[in-house]
Amino acid sequence: MSTIGELARQHTDLSKEQIGHLANLVGEWGMLADLSFADLLLHVRSREGDWIVVAQVRAATGQTIHISDLVGLRVRDADRPLLAGAVEADGVVEGDVSVAGVADECRMAAIPVRHEGQVVAVLSREWTRRTGRQPGELERTYLGLFDRFAGMVATGSFPFRGRVADSSVAPRVGDGAIVLDAAARVVYASPNAVSALHRAGIRANAVGQTLAELGVADSSVRRAFERAEPVVEEFEQSGDITLLVRCIPLVEPEDGVARVTGAVLLLRDVSELRRRDRLILSKDATIREIHHRVKNNLQTISSLLRLQARRLESDEARAAVAESVRRIRTIALVHETLSHEAGDEVVFVEVVRPLLRLVEESLQSPDRPIRFTVAGDGGRLPAHVVTPLSVVMTELLQNAVDHGGFSGGGGAVVVRLSTDGSTLSIDVVDDGRGIAPDFDLASATGLGLSIVRTLVTTELAGTIEMRPADPADLAAAGMEGAVSGTVVSLRVPVESE
Repeated sequence: MSTIGELARQHTDLSKEQIGHLANLVGEWGMLADLSFADLLLHVRSREGDWIVVAQVRAATGQTIHISDLVGLRVRDADRPLLAGAVEADGVVEGDVSVAGVADECRMAAIPVRHEGQVVAVLSREWTRRTGRQPGELERTYLGLFDRFAGMVATGSFPFRGRVADSSVAPRVGDGAIVLDAAARVVYASPNAVSALHRAGIRANAVGQTLAELGVADSSVRRAFERAEPVVEEFEQSGDITLLVRCIPLVEPEDGVARVTGAVLLLRDVSELRRRDRLILSKDATIREIHHRVKNNLQTISSLLRLQARRLESDEARAAVAESVRRIRTIALVHETLSHEAGDEVVFVEVVRPLLRLVEESLQSPDRPIRFTVAGDGGRLPAHVVTPLSVVMTELLQNAVDHGGFSGGGGAVVVRLSTDGSTLSIDVVDDGRGIAPDFDLASATGLGLSIVRTLVTTELAGTIEMRPADPADLAAAGMEGAVSGTVVSLRVPVESE
């Protein structure tokens, strides 16, 4: 579906500022629809003189009469006189209209939308009396508020210019509405608003009192009156009650200055939402602490193994213990990263980089200096994927060092990461002597490659391939001039973000 900006640019010569004014109106008009209990349509006049519907909203408080979407369609000939009349009369024009599929008589109130003294569009309220709500105090109050906002739309005072509160996070009319007069005293409180106040421990009759007199934080009201613009605020009314409020001032121009004549205060009890947020934060902190403690325990085990290795006399036993220490430190590294992350996902490249440093520290030697680098980004991965994948990476890097056959001048190992959202691709490329063309990973009996093969194919449900590197592989890894090497390619399915 085309946006209001696209439709306006396609059919009209409205300026960027005028289109922005209409977009701001559409951003606010959910409240207007709820106050009017009716459908609202926004019309602009095309270059050819036709009227085009560029936006449409249905009220959450009333029954719609427009089942189908009218955005992008031309207005019927029978309805054009009302829209044109609103522009010519420079005020609200009301009349009868017919709506396809609705047998009852329908009404339209056409409201000119003014920006910088010029009418740039027409806002229509469309409803039918038969399906409308029965009139009561709430209905009369809301319709009166809509009329006041309609007057502000017609004079260009609404929507508000400049820095205004974000209405996307604000309460809706149905959550609870309080109407304030020019002295910021309550003249009406909807039943839902009264219920929210009761839950906050305020049972006094609100009518005739200010929020401060009721014991409710009134900073949002004071700022809205002072600035003549909407204000959104969330505050703890008590230890257990949190209220989210949005105060929208009602203004009338006076000598070129907006004079606040009252306000609408929308409020929602968000206590349960914030309680859940606190529980989530507490749970998240607990999980991070668990990861931290697991990391510490693994480091302790690693230290104990290193102490044990010093007492061993067999070179083979010491090498086996050293390999175990590297594997344990790899898992500890994952838990350390998780202890600093919110949630159970980590940026994989942030694990790979320290993993390369770990391998450099433990496997480097002066007679075979090897450069380890990483390229690309594997995205965010869940912990149950990162842990075995990190062990696999450690084994592959160790295998590259031990069996790469690097010359005395050293060599390079490059880890390339990429993802398409559903599959993680990892290529480990070295410029050593390479493996035999007939090498079969499935037949490899070494412990390291057996661990790699089992983790990749069983736990990660992925695939692994080990083959001699060709010139294209070496060039892609930035190893210009290399004549041989090995490529290990992993493909692991991951969930899309």
